Amino acid sequence: MRVLAAVDKFRGTASAAEVARAIGHACWTLGHDCDEVGVADGGEGTLDALGGANRTSMVTGPLGSLVSAPWRLNRDTAVIEMAMASGLLLAGGVEGNDPLAATTAGTGELIDAALDAGVKKIIVCLGGSATTDGGLGALRAIHAPQRLRGVELLVACDVTTTFVAAAEVFAPQKGATPAQVNMLTGRLERLAQMYRQEYGIDVRDIAGGGAAGGLAGGLVALGGRLLPGFDLVADELDLHDRVMAADFVITGEGFLDEQSFRGKVVGGMQAMARSAKRSVAAIVGDVEPEVARRIEHISLVDAFGREKALSETQMCIEQAALQLVRAHES
Repeated sequence: MRVLAAVDKFRGTASAAEVARAIGHACWTLGHDCDEVGVADGGEGTLDALGGANRTSMVTGPLGSLVSAPWRLNRDTAVIEMAMASGLLLAGGVEGNDPLAATTAGTGELIDAALDAGVKKIIVCLGGSATTDGGLGALRAIHAPQRLRGVELLVACDVTTTFVAAAEVFAPQKGATPAQVNMLTGRLERLAQMYRQEYGIDVRDIAGGGAAGGLAGGLVALGGRLLPGFDLVADELDLHDRVMAADFVITGEGFLDEQSFRGKVVGGMQAMARSAKRSVAAIVGDVEPEVARRIEHISLVDAFGREKALSETQMCIEQAALQLVRAHES
């Protein structure tokens, strides 16, 4: 039997590659082939899923100090994870962030570096941002943005929030007070007008334009194309072909809930497997009871207890994979 292990990370305990490796070892133990692939949904972890960083640039961090930002350059394609340059963690988390001052300039500098390298495709992965600047910092940091006309600019996005709504929806998670949310909302409204005047693009009604505090909308103004993060990753990793080549698909993530079936890895892999008429099951850290019947799964917390699931995650994943593969061997 050929198994496809296409899994997301278990946040804080195992990377996607480690999860896939544990499943692969279980398959090897039972004498089955396994195609191991770490997957992501366009946010945190997508850089690793698409091959990992092989470049580092010193760029402007979210609060103005220089940060060392990893990114990937492979042939004529660049992969940029904006959190590496403009992320909330770089700003010291919610407590350390300045929601009004936080800038996406560093992300723009990475795009500029990719353009300098002569790429033909740039993938920008959103998520984990400290910013609500509407992408203005990034746009100002890109020298000669007309160079983007000959480049395919893809923006991985897993939300549908519109541009101006980004302040109300996301800014409080980045430390903004109600008064600051109002100020940021006004700023985004003015930016939307400016983008329409300068680029001829009305970003206000674009689904997903508010992702990463409006960076998505700003990149659309420059000619970028928003894509669901999982779909973009699936295309880059040829997941459709890999599912077709498999007899059984194992997916997984740290916590299975309703969001898992809305643009995330588990739901995406389940839909892809069903379309290809392949059996699919998931290994998850824990599960919300309301969705337990949505997909065949093994919960590590239920099977091994929370303490062991957290302290010996990879061993538990391997044991769960052994159980699933044996159940599907026939």
